[in-house]
Amino acid sequence: MDYQRMLRVIKDLPFDQKKVIHRAKDGVEVFVLRPSELPKSLKNKYELEKNFQIWIKEGKREFRPNHLRLMIDLNLRVRSRPELKEPLLHIFDNIFYGNDPETEIKKYKDEKFEHYLNSLDIIAQLAQLFLIEQEFNYTRESNFEPKTLFFQGWVREFIDSPKEIDNMCMSVCNGQPPKVQYTEKENKKHKKYQEQRHPLWYLE
Repeated sequence: MDYQRMLRVIKDLPFDQKKVIHRAKDGVEVFVLRPSELPKSLKNKYELEKNFQIWIKEGKREFRPNHLRLMIDLNLRVRSRPELKEPLLHIFDNIFYGNDPETEIKKYKDEKFEHYLNSLDIIAQLAQLFLIEQEFNYTRESNFEPKTLFFQGWVREFIDSPKEIDNMCMSVCNGQPPKVQYTEKENKKHKKYQEQRHPLWYLE
């Protein structure tokens, strides 16, 4: 499902209902939930109508993944298959640009990786949902336009792997932005923004 259709599915989901977005061959599910009450532990201010939660179900275990799960998974894949770095960058950039995750991974879903956290189709679905979450939920002022570029810049950095994974994880956990080389030409708020760009411009 492309970005706009998935966004509509989430917006139309009734409160306190969940919807399975994807079920992988190994039985792992990604589902979304729209709670009717905001958790008291939330530090940031959210609008109830825009709040939704992303969940994974593995067997009997259900948990809420965060952005690091996707980023670590992609970094591990490139470490085990460095020749697939550029194809993975293309895939996740195209998801960022609004394409259907299932279509994007079709050519590579049977590739073997020595290290990963979840199947590639689950990771691709999470990427789309995290992008929607950032667009739909995030109400504060951002230094990025589009604001989802903050997330996508980190996806690119973890795949490209210019630093060790522990250093990148620490930066993400501290709320630091990705290296500017992964966002500047697409960020309308940056002086180096360019309307016309070629694919994977940030690898120059």
